Amino acid sequence: MARRTFFSFQYGPDCWRASQVRNSWVTQDRIAAGFFDSAEWEEVKRKADLDIEKWIDKQLEGTSVTVVLIGANTAGRKWIDYEIKSSRKRGNGLVGIYIHNKKNSKGLTSSKGINPFTQWYTTQNEQKVYFSSLYKTYDWVNDDGYTNMGTWIEEAAKKAGR
Repeated sequence: MARRTFFSFQYGPDCWRASQVRNSWVTQDRIAAGFFDSAEWEEVKRKADLDIEKWIDKQLEGTSVTVVLIGANTAGRKWIDYEIKSSRKRGNGLVGIYIHNKKNSKGLTSSKGINPFTQWYTTQNEQKVYFSSLYKTYDWVNDDGYTNMGTWIEEAAKKAGR
């Protein structure tokens, strides 16, 4: 079953890699790929903060999973944090995918960034439970994201009860 999926990523340095990952279904059948990408991310570049929040919330509508594409500097970014927080609030499944090993338009890779899930937690039984223990992360290249992303998205959706 294909899931409507929101992709969260740092636009500037990761745009090329993110578009390659997001468009990986083009060479596959959409159902076989296991996801539909609902974001129209180019249009958000020059908006005010409140408008960006509204845009993100609108893009999250109808999605069941948020995929956080993790580049060298993804963790701690204002809009990545907002997307994680909003996704969790909506009950979306979350999954992280490292994209630093994916080559950019110049054929270069980047350094591995910090998992943004290590910076977020929830409280269960008066104990901090970090998102990194709740949500899986994968490496696009080393874990064969082209073949497996649909499965990762489906697992995240099911874990979230979606």
